Amino acid sequence: MQGYEVLFQGNNFLRLLGGLWVTIRISLISIALSLVLGIFLGAAMRMKNKAVRAVCRSYLEFVRIMPQLVLLFIVFFGIVKATGLNLSGEVSAVIVFTVWGTAETGDLVRGAFDSVPKHQYESAQALGLDRFGVYRYVILPQAVRILIPNLINLSTRMIKTTAFVSLIGVTEVLKVGKQIIDANRYDAPDAALWVYGAIFFMYFIICFPLSLFSRKLAKKYKQN
Repeated sequence: MQGYEVLFQGNNFLRLLGGLWVTIRISLISIALSLVLGIFLGAAMRMKNKAVRAVCRSYLEFVRIMPQLVLLFIVFFGIVKATGLNLSGEVSAVIVFTVWGTAETGDLVRGAFDSVPKHQYESAQALGLDRFGVYRYVILPQAVRILIPNLINLSTRMIKTTAFVSLIGVTEVLKVGKQIIDANRYDAPDAALWVYGAIFFMYFIICFPLSLFSRKLAKKYKQN
């Protein structure tokens, strides 16, 4: 049997698509939660209270230093097992990616607002706008232009990083691919090339348009 035939043998391709949906589902839930929580974290990181900013900075540095794979193992094999919580690998993955995504989103939100020149605040106040009006009509539109392309890039990174969840038993697209390869290792020794190649194109089809859209937005906003 040729390696490419394995892809269309039985329901193998449908299984890969099913695994891809698991990847997308974990990513979408994590991205949505990270966006909401990250906005609050970004606001907290800009507060004048030094204690609050120190806690936020510590959280950000901890998440950045700790590899996502290690966080997955800590939550699924450590915290979940130690506490006796009945959490699936998929739920554990959403928790980990939300913790990571919230930290990154918060820092992006903080950076977007900090990048608006100080004279924009002063000019808006000089025009008689109150604090809400300054942010609503002057600061927020400028910050969003900087923030959106960066958030899209972060979403792309989160989608790709979900490949790690196969190591905690989640049957996503990479796990399904390995199962198909193992089942055909004698009949089609070169199946790995075709199966992993198909998985590569699945990730490419999802991530490349997002990356391209992000670059176009960044270029558009820069020109304006």
